[in-house]
Amino acid sequence: MAMTAISVVVVMTFALMAMAVMAQGPWDTADATFYGDMSGNATMGGTCGYGNLFEHGYGLSNTALSTVLFNDGEMCGACFELKCVAGPDRCKEGSTIVTATSFCPPAPVSLCNPPQKHFDLSMAMYMNIAKANNSGSIPVQFRRVPCVREGDIGFEFRGNPFWISVQVYNVAGSGDVANLSVRGSNTTWVPMTRSWGQRWQLSFRPEMVGQSLSFQVTTGDNNTVESVDVAPANWQFGQRYTGGQF
Repeated sequence: MAMTAISVVVVMTFALMAMAVMAQGPWDTADATFYGDMSGNATMGGTCGYGNLFEHGYGLSNTALSTVLFNDGEMCGACFELKCVAGPDRCKEGSTIVTATSFCPPAPVSLCNPPQKHFDLSMAMYMNIAKANNSGSIPVQFRRVPCVREGDIGFEFRGNPFWISVQVYNVAGSGDVANLSVRGSNTTWVPMTRSWGQRWQLSFRPEMVGQSLSFQVTTGDNNTVESVDVAPANWQFGQRYTGGQF
């Protein structure tokens, strides 16, 4: 028991050290706007595929990213800390932390066009850092920070008899999922491919029907967690299951 306790302490210590290093990374510069109203209804859904952001653990703490930051969906689930640097007349003190949940598409005239770095925030997160009399775009500083989540990683099953689709959500630590693999109780690990955002897919494998399924999640910082037998043998499309956490 003593060795187990020591091992847990060591693992937690290294995890906290990794998070601290990440949180102290250099600040970068960008611009920020908001869309929708304080209810956040306009920010639901989004290009990352999370759908209802309240159901998936993100709520109002969300943002759409410009092309250069979105990186073809690889930043979905990543967390950023932002602070306004437009001066005391336009800015509130302090910062806000948001999760990337959508894409701010380029347009003929848009702050989201390459190579600009831009955050299109929910109104609630924008008002955390901007004063009420402020409108339009504000200059900000930002940095990647560790994601702090309640509960375990979620796996939402979608698809049909021809392919399996899994939405991965509520990922702590780095937040972004770089690789996802699935294993049946009687099969080896099989890599899935990114469909879009944080939806991953696999051509249907009949041998996995009737087997419990495990998942191996690897985040952008190369940390991996295995969730064994997440889905029972009678798993169904449309169901959600939870596994381990970083």
